[in-house]
Amino acid sequence: MKQELIRELFEKFEAASREIHGIECWSARELQELFGYKDWNIFLKTVEKAKNACENSGELVTNHFVNVERTTTNEIGETIPFEDIALTRYGCYLVTQNGDSSKSEIAFAQTYYAVQTRKQEIIEQRLLDISRVAARDKLSKSEKKLSGILYERNVDDKGFSNIRSEGDKAFFGGYSTQEMKKKLNVPDNRPLADFLPTLTIKAKDFAIELTSYNVVEKDLHGENDIVKEHVDNNQAIRKMLEERGITPESLPAAEDVKKVKRKLENENKKVLKEVKKMNTQKKK
Repeated sequence: MKQELIRELFEKFEAASREIHGIECWSARELQELFGYKDWNIFLKTVEKAKNACENSGELVTNHFVNVERTTTNEIGETIPFEDIALTRYGCYLVTQNGDSSKSEIAFAQTYYAVQTRKQEIIEQRLLDISRVAARDKLSKSEKKLSGILYERNVDDKGFSNIRSEGDKAFFGGYSTQEMKKKLNVPDNRPLADFLPTLTIKAKDFAIELTSYNVVEKDLHGENDIVKEHVDNNQAIRKMLEERGITPESLPAAEDVKKVKRKLENENKKVLKEVKKMNTQKKK
């Protein structure tokens, strides 16, 4: 396919997208033309195949194919209604997969939607990675804050370690920190939190924040009283999760947060290089 045609099709596909209630979508009528179909009824057969593929994939068809009524004006100014279908990006992709691949427009569209969908997945995963790294950093700060509060109340490092350990046991339904490490295959020399999913990290952080607040508010002193407070908070958070069908000890381990952080840093460096390269080329 010639570069000129690729550029032309790309611009047409980008221009054809619309946003309805915050959702990116395409008009089937416009896609009919873009895909090189002259007859609407023939194109509808392809759309029906795509709907079947959508249903077979376990997705709700109405989430990706929405019937809409539009209007046009004829030569004498009369308003004529006509049917259309709003398609999500996934819906468009399924239409291309069921289209006539001998058409250059369909061949291009298959690649276009596959690449764009992959880009969206990459963006979504990156945002999830950023959220997890941020949650882990926040947990570290919360633990440091609690450690400082306890130090002022004559609780040493050993006592702080015991308080955290008892909190973990309450949070993980009786599993100790070491038992959870073994369960999730966490190296002995690494913190358990580095391998926990974002939800668990945030839940643990909330429990620690509650303990920090109540230790000061209730003016608690001594390891025993603070252990009880921390256990109570972890049990309360656990109960809330259980009511929503979540048991923390049953959630699978996540990727080492240090690796995720390095990956994000490397990606940032690559982007910075590309931006510098583009700026240099513009100056030339």
